[in-house]
Amino acid sequence: MKVFIAGGTGFIGQALIRKLIQEGHAVTALARNPDKLGDLAAQIRMVPGSPLIPGPWQQKLANHEVIINLTGASSFTRWTPAAKKIILHSRITATRNIVEAIPGKGPSPVTLINASASGFYGFCQDEEKYETAPSGTGFLASVCQAWEKEALQAQGKARVLLLRTGVVLGKNGGALAAMLPAFRLGLAGRLGHGQQWFPWIHLDDLTSAIIFLMENKAIHGPVNLSAPRPVRNKEFTKCLGQTLHRPTFLTVPRFAIRLVLGEMSSVLLEGCRMMPGVLLENGFTFRFPEVAPAVEEIVEKNKG
Repeated sequence: MKVFIAGGTGFIGQALIRKLIQEGHAVTALARNPDKLGDLAAQIRMVPGSPLIPGPWQQKLANHEVIINLTGASSFTRWTPAAKKIILHSRITATRNIVEAIPGKGPSPVTLINASASGFYGFCQDEEKYETAPSGTGFLASVCQAWEKEALQAQGKARVLLLRTGVVLGKNGGALAAMLPAFRLGLAGRLGHGQQWFPWIHLDDLTSAIIFLMENKAIHGPVNLSAPRPVRNKEFTKCLGQTLHRPTFLTVPRFAIRLVLGEMSSVLLEGCRMMPGVLLENGFTFRFPEVAPAVEEIVEKNKG
């Protein structure tokens, strides 16, 4: 298939491009800074531009069967009023420009795969959240609701898939790479009480799931991208410590996290027991359904 990616220079985007190339797909990437793609730039078609600014790239997008939108400013920052505006604007504006570029009529149906997040459900304690669950409350939930609403404007022109993604674990990036230094020094521990749920997914399963969704035309709407066995924060902490042979007896107090991160601390201190209902119902096979093998594989790769 001919695949157009916005947001391809990031941690997830680069891994997805590699997987798409391996699977024989023709990839076009929209990039403000093609140098970030390194060796991948020579293997794909590059289109200069920003999804935040309408331009000639929109005509290029129109010639593709699949459009994947992974753009959005990082939400892992202190949520000042200015930061909140950037987080929301980067998602809504980019998605709107992409949707507007999708042609109304074409020789074959178009698929729009748009990023979203587990934050859609808010913080739900022990309740399992499948794709049919209603949205939650709070800043991230409101961002995801607005983001998905913008993507759904493409209905009628495209099959729309909304990727509600958990915490992505992988080599050379993502949440786990940020955690490893502290854990290796024996300075890490559970966050607060540690009972909060941690919806996670291995990067390899995430990229495989996106290609699975591309190829299964009957699937549409929201899809939870998370492993079928979410864990609590204390369980994940213990697993990572055991893999690294490091102690994890420390506890990072809730007040300290709130002091440093403010409102954003809720992402770390609360949780969501998100379940991948659509993927399982449609026969997707996870390579890493359990967290321990996933962590072990990534830690081993990071030794290289």
